[in-house]
Amino acid sequence: MTWLDLPADTLFGITNLPYGVYSHGSEAPRCGVRIGDHVLDLAAALAPDPAAEAFAAPTLNAFMAQGRDRWSAVRARLVELLTDEAHRAAVEPHLRPLAEVRPHLPFEVGDYVDFYASEHHASNIGRMFRPNTDPLTPNWKHLPIGYHGRSGTVVPSGTPIVRPRGQRKAPDETFPTFGPSRRLDIEAEVGFVVGTPSALGEPVSIDAFPDHVFGVCLVNDWSSRDLQAWEYVPLGPFLGKSFATSVSPWIVPLEALEAARIAPPPRDHTLLPYLSDTDNWALDLSLEVRVNDQVVSRPPFSTMYWTPAQMLAHMTVNGASVRTGDLYASGTVSGPERDQRGCLMELSWGGREPLKLDDGSVRTFLEDGDEVTITAVAPGANGTRLGFGEVTGTVLPAR
Repeated sequence: MTWLDLPADTLFGITNLPYGVYSHGSEAPRCGVRIGDHVLDLAAALAPDPAAEAFAAPTLNAFMAQGRDRWSAVRARLVELLTDEAHRAAVEPHLRPLAEVRPHLPFEVGDYVDFYASEHHASNIGRMFRPNTDPLTPNWKHLPIGYHGRSGTVVPSGTPIVRPRGQRKAPDETFPTFGPSRRLDIEAEVGFVVGTPSALGEPVSIDAFPDHVFGVCLVNDWSSRDLQAWEYVPLGPFLGKSFATSVSPWIVPLEALEAARIAPPPRDHTLLPYLSDTDNWALDLSLEVRVNDQVVSRPPFSTMYWTPAQMLAHMTVNGASVRTGDLYASGTVSGPERDQRGCLMELSWGGREPLKLDDGSVRTFLEDGDEVTITAVAPGANGTRLGFGEVTGTVLPAR
């Protein structure tokens, strides 16, 4: 139990302690940890530990690079500071009300990779675009499919999203036209942040996943379906994906998610050894997607075919290195039911089945002014539940 006065059902109790970067008043951005509706100034609270200087920085990168032993030691110290009444007088002055701080992008992004790990999502997309064939491509259940995204357009939650412009060609058009995207979409995803780097030429084995991944966040990989459809043959996503990817402000430590670990779904094929599951690194996260504050979907991350450990192993099996601050995401999270689909492309079935909102309006894809919010919860230690905050963004007209 913590000495803070927290509601019994808080999603940000002592079993969570997610990290972020914030600014308070005229102070420069610095690292903090969320506890209830407060943020703890880590550099001040952990002083005089010399290593605490890493938290006075405007990103979590310096701390994340220190590795798993340091992550565990800091977490243990924070639990001690926040549960032992003897530390209250020293720690309490360094708590900032959440309502008074401004969150920032929590880490400097290195590389960004986006996967395609949901069988339900991939199957739905296949049924829409390849109706008379197997919805999954022949390689899909043998390896986690992904693509390299644009790290420079990863933005913090709350950043407005300008509708992208580009080439698009409808099926009934002879030639492409140029203009604002007509099919702007969301993708509700879960992201994984690399802390400990790896050496070039040395793959990261599947069992080394917790040695390299620092924590988990929420991701909205905004997508222009019409730009994407025209450009992606033969190489894959480019301008239809690269204009913006939003991330939540809080990084839940991997160590906090031990109670959320579950077995992955049954496999249809024997996997190659480097992808063979040795630990249960599927995660029981429950996502919620709201458009203009109306819940439109509740995707379950527990149904994902590929685990984050398998994604990291595949991403590095060719010898590609990872760096501190690298972000990789799951791809759209979708479940087997209609109200579990994690993007509007699926929810409206390619625009053929418009989604009805409570205000009487309908959506096939996003309109200017729409606000999208993604949240998630997971089981925590001792029967608690953990929150991930939210990742949100409002669509602005094309410029």
